Amino acid sequence: MSWLLLAALFGTVAGGGRASTPLLSLSLSSAFPEQLEFSDVCLEMLRVFGRRYVTYADCLVSHARPVRICQSCYSKYSSLREVYANMSSDQLAPGNVSCNDELLRADRLMLLYKLYSNLEDIWGDNPQSAYCSRCLTEDLQGLNSQTLHFFEVLNQTLGCFEKYQQGNHSELCKECKATYRSLNELYSELDKNKSLCMDTEDAMNVTRHLWSKMFSCAFPREETVPVLAVSSFMVFLPIIFYLSSFLHSEQKKRKLIHPKRVKSNHSLMNIQDRFN
Repeated sequence: MSWLLLAALFGTVAGGGRASTPLLSLSLSSAFPEQLEFSDVCLEMLRVFGRRYVTYADCLVSHARPVRICQSCYSKYSSLREVYANMSSDQLAPGNVSCNDELLRADRLMLLYKLYSNLEDIWGDNPQSAYCSRCLTEDLQGLNSQTLHFFEVLNQTLGCFEKYQQGNHSELCKECKATYRSLNELYSELDKNKSLCMDTEDAMNVTRHLWSKMFSCAFPREETVPVLAVSSFMVFLPIIFYLSSFLHSEQKKRKLIHPKRVKSNHSLMNIQDRFN
């Protein structure tokens, strides 16, 4: 065994690597025949996992910009999750074989587990994920009603942009104002209810960029008037405070001086009465 491996390694150096590859492969395959034997059921699961993994990864790349992974890749994700659940199940396959032990826990690297975990982190529900579950139905069979309504209003807004984008953008700002405002209000409501996924966030960011940057449109926010009123009150509050303090001190001063004058006049009257 050892001399075969050494011969293979030396053959790599001497022959430039082409002749050594089959020799090394032959020595390994003949040395570990028992470890390479897996059940047919587990091997088939491994092949299916590989095909679905590639399909799902390709879908993610294809819909990365603009971000449409939640609405375009949910069926691929569901299929991948299904086969992984079968592989990682503790239930024994025919022949009392555990695919979880053969495929996922067979070595320290646990490559299949790491591959699936990376894609799960992209799809899942953590701070760095796409939050796709918030936009989909519970069975992952399509977009939920809230998300469908959002994209319906989004399409109306983009359709209005397309209609008036030629020429003077002031007309676009005027004609599309109501639809764009409705889209913003709907987005704020979804955000409040934690119903946003990466697809809706990216779509709203692009739409806001078109409205403000490309078309240079703007509309005053409804809360501007209350904010200005409160700000004005805060500016004049010190003036009101010092003015009221000044008036109050002057009034108090007059009250303190007035009794002294009365007392002084009363004393003069007593002195005059004594002399008389």
